[in-house]
Amino acid sequence: MTAIHQLPGVGHAAAALLEKLHIFNSDDLLFHLPRDYEDRSTIIPMNQLTVGRSYLLEGIVRGVDFPAGKRKSMAVLLQDDFGKVTLRFYHVYKALTDRAQVGNRLRIFGEVRVGARGLELYHPEIELVQAHTPLPKTQLTAIYPSTEGLTQAKIRGFVAKALELHADDLPELLPAKFTNGYDLKQALYYLHQPPSDANMLQLAQGSHPALQRLIFEELVAHQLSLLTRRAYIQQIQAPSFKPSQNLAKQLLATMPFEMTGAQKRVSKDIVQDLKLNKPMLRLVQGDVGAGKTLVAAVAACHALEEGWQVALMAPTEILAEQHYLNFKAWFEPLGMQVTWLSGKQKGKARQAAEQAVQDGSANLVIGTHALFQDSIQFAKLGLVIIDEQHRFGVDQRLALRNKGVQGMTPHQLVMTATPIPRTLAMSAYGDLDTSIIDELPPGRTPIQTVAVPLERRNEVLDRIATNCMQGKQAYWVCTLVEQSETLDAQAAEATFLEIQQRYPELKVGLVHGKMKADEKQSVMQQFKDNQLQLLIATTVIEVGVNVPNASIMVIENAERLGLSQLHQLRGRVGRGATASFCALLYKHPLSQNGQERLRILRESNDGFVIAEKDLEIRGPGELLGTKQTGDLGFRVAKLERDDHLLNQAHYVAQQILTHYPDHVDALLQRWLPEAPRYAYV
Repeated sequence: MTAIHQLPGVGHAAAALLEKLHIFNSDDLLFHLPRDYEDRSTIIPMNQLTVGRSYLLEGIVRGVDFPAGKRKSMAVLLQDDFGKVTLRFYHVYKALTDRAQVGNRLRIFGEVRVGARGLELYHPEIELVQAHTPLPKTQLTAIYPSTEGLTQAKIRGFVAKALELHADDLPELLPAKFTNGYDLKQALYYLHQPPSDANMLQLAQGSHPALQRLIFEELVAHQLSLLTRRAYIQQIQAPSFKPSQNLAKQLLATMPFEMTGAQKRVSKDIVQDLKLNKPMLRLVQGDVGAGKTLVAAVAACHALEEGWQVALMAPTEILAEQHYLNFKAWFEPLGMQVTWLSGKQKGKARQAAEQAVQDGSANLVIGTHALFQDSIQFAKLGLVIIDEQHRFGVDQRLALRNKGVQGMTPHQLVMTATPIPRTLAMSAYGDLDTSIIDELPPGRTPIQTVAVPLERRNEVLDRIATNCMQGKQAYWVCTLVEQSETLDAQAAEATFLEIQQRYPELKVGLVHGKMKADEKQSVMQQFKDNQLQLLIATTVIEVGVNVPNASIMVIENAERLGLSQLHQLRGRVGRGATASFCALLYKHPLSQNGQERLRILRESNDGFVIAEKDLEIRGPGELLGTKQTGDLGFRVAKLERDDHLLNQAHYVAQQILTHYPDHVDALLQRWLPEAPRYAYV
């Protein structure tokens, strides 16, 4: 491996540009794979073009036009037996006009765009040819991810030099029986410099054996990262808890309902984990309204009964507050002190909360990411419960591990109401055991979902007002294109004022992210107590709000949200025995993805089905959120495409840990150079 500035031909300026692409040495350059290929060896029919790709085309000039305007430009209409394109030139010179004569046959190469006349190519390379002029014998030309100032020709030259000087030095890190017959050097040469007969379709789809060889190695490296992280945590001792004899029974006796079979099964999984003196690492998934909070509360009982503290962390103030109120109502009558800790606390309230956590008088501590802060010291932390895990990165999760008593690490219970497709669970949460609450409590009613164009907004408003006057409660959710809490708040305020003026007899409330925590909580409590009939809100109500009497949900501009988020919002209704409805207001024209999202929601109330579809449509990045996908960072693998390789990759990672431990660091360095390193056992 050679530092990038020491590679022949790479000066300091080029090295600085390459470092912007995270290329610091010759190995990084070898694994900087093409994003696409140019094919100058095959003429493509004009009815098979895709916008944004470059093609070799051939046709007859059917028209030449010099549009009026300040700049001298030329538009050339080129036609073959299957279609036509426009060639547009803004720099016109004699040699060009000589070739672009009506009736001439031209062979051109360039990128297809959408222009005023349909499909257009700007300043393509052009060649005057005769019918049946032979095609050049050429390889596919690699197109690389780049940055401003670094031309494709330069990158190709640097890669060629790295192949020539360093490909032989790359060690094979996968056991030979798992390399599908392709050695690493062979695969890299093929991908950087494919032959003229290479299968373009296989390369584009990621199914070519050379590419699969690298995809598989990358997936193995990611699985190794998860396994070493898990081993790192589990080699530290955790407190062992006996199953609760009294507290859990007392808690469940106060509930107006029995636990479901699924809740009991998951609780049993947790009890088995907590008996061991190594840390529990368990992810509990449950669809909206499946009762994860009660499962978490029962888990807390086992630690509390033996004198240990429990911390529950949620990603937003409103969700943390909701948990605080629930746990306070459940546990304080049982003699437990529940303490609230958030980033917004100041002065004496903050000092008192920190002191209670430190001296152990706070049995249960509920809060936001403020729990991570160095100033927060727990007396005897035994269990950490993290809600809506996809909002937190792995390093944040590990930070809470360090809050344990010296030499001990707390157990971790991670919950999410965003069902995670198996593919993502294996990739993002492979260090966690998984339990699924796949049963809704009795008495829940399926939600009927309809999609309504925005032009019918007034009609929807009238129907909502009528229903509210008849004793029902409804949510009206406002969303905007921009990811801006301020603009969302303004939209919600405008809707609030509009509805107040239009229906003065309605009791209307407003909740958005810019309000103070106690203001939000006060409005939510009024809504819960049925003092408000209609709640205007932003997506802050996406998680955790439980108002069983609310049976109607309207989501304005629903096409702007992802499937899982729409499903979360919809889950705020359907929590009681009343028939519940969700209206998705959308603006014309809907994109194909938008149409597909709304169709899936109309047809399914199953969060796991919806999550799988969301992964297909949006990919893992948006589905998990930036913090979690930062931990994934795939370079060649695509989860939605390569999920069939995951089970095998997991198996091979285990084999490498057991039989080839000296390969582990090298694989992680190759594929995850910026990931934290964990000692493995």
